[in-house]
Amino acid sequence: MTEAVFHAPKRKRRVCESYESPWPIPCWQDASPRQGFPQFRAELINSNVIVRRSEDMKQLYGKGYFGKGVLSRSRPSFTGADPKLVAAWKDMKTHMPIITSKKYQRRVEWATEVMRRQGQDESTVCEILKEFTKPLGHSCTGRRDECGQRDACSSWGIPTLHDVAEARGPPMTNGDRGELCGHHPDSPQESTGRDLLSAHSPEGPMEEDVAAVPREALNPHSRGQPAGQTGLDHEYVLVDEGVCDVLEGADTPAEELVQRRRLTHRRNPYRIFEYLQLSLEEAFFLVYALGCLSVYYKEEALTIMQLWRAFTAVQPTFRTTYMAYHHFRSRGWVPKVGLKYGTDLLLYRKGPPFYHASYSVIVELVDSCFEGTPRRPFSWKSLAALSRVSSSVSKELLLCYLIKPSTMTEEEMESPECMKRIKVQEVILSRWVSSRERSDPDEL
Repeated sequence: MTEAVFHAPKRKRRVCESYESPWPIPCWQDASPRQGFPQFRAELINSNVIVRRSEDMKQLYGKGYFGKGVLSRSRPSFTGADPKLVAAWKDMKTHMPIITSKKYQRRVEWATEVMRRQGQDESTVCEILKEFTKPLGHSCTGRRDECGQRDACSSWGIPTLHDVAEARGPPMTNGDRGELCGHHPDSPQESTGRDLLSAHSPEGPMEEDVAAVPREALNPHSRGQPAGQTGLDHEYVLVDEGVCDVLEGADTPAEELVQRRRLTHRRNPYRIFEYLQLSLEEAFFLVYALGCLSVYYKEEALTIMQLWRAFTAVQPTFRTTYMAYHHFRSRGWVPKVGLKYGTDLLLYRKGPPFYHASYSVIVELVDSCFEGTPRRPFSWKSLAALSRVSSSVSKELLLCYLIKPSTMTEEEMESPECMKRIKVQEVILSRWVSSRERSDPDEL
């Protein structure tokens, strides 16, 4: 066995952000008595730890790169807007999402399906949606470059959702189904305009049981709703529609019709929210090591011992993976789940936006004699295959052995305090290439 050679992390070519802080809490040199210690909130839902408040998501991901947006590749940045349309209408002065007419119709269909589940008859559903989805005010028309400094929104004569509900009969929601209320953003009323349904699940409405959704999930005034996503920008959308520019009464051939685009200001019938999903290891580290996160289950904050037992019940290997996660986090690495490369963890320097992962980590819990039941038994073939996979993506395979004393009992493992007696040994596994690493024949 030879000594491992450290290879510098491979920096990404395009870095579009600056590094803020390794932790979402004030560092010792920045802390002051007047500076408040942040306390973030998360919820344990279906064995997943979810952060809903937008400011908490921003702090947790921006400082330490904890978690992942459920609708984004990494940073929670989902707005529902079509990137191509945003680029095409880049001169438009608006912060509202711009979507295609096809996506808008899909959201109307989702809202229709949910209203049917709520017991609304077909005629009522059609009348409400027809009134709710009609264009608001004037729209911007042109070839996407003729509307540079014009705003596509108008506040003239826009009926509120309350007006729509009263005009069409009884409210569409009742009990735990949410509420139907709202006003236009420019209206002087105290409450702002709301959508027909606030969708908190990343899946479509066909996947969720509306009857089982709690009131907090559908009520637009719920405190559980992300603070940054209750704004007006997501309650109204701009729909990119195509119109044919032809003079009335003119006999113009079809091939000479000029296709023009139009942005129409409409209400958003089905809102989709993005949350920050934390891995169990990340959530427990924020609670146990940093003390800046509270995890709630049914409006009750869970203690450290309750989380340790609950996470172990959900994921039997949680204790082992968390010990490794805690070890590498405390050494300055940013560990992420390594499932896509067949390993337990991936280690990043600073964070995924700046560097590619340097190491793919396999974690094993052994005793002082390096014996024990392996979590994932390897044969020479499977180990060689995993090594080749790691090297093909410019990563090194690292075996992390967590060595527990032979006198440690299972009862001691029931508490996170057992980590104080755990030792860690790291082994880098590299493939031996004969043509590159064999000794010079003259030296033999």
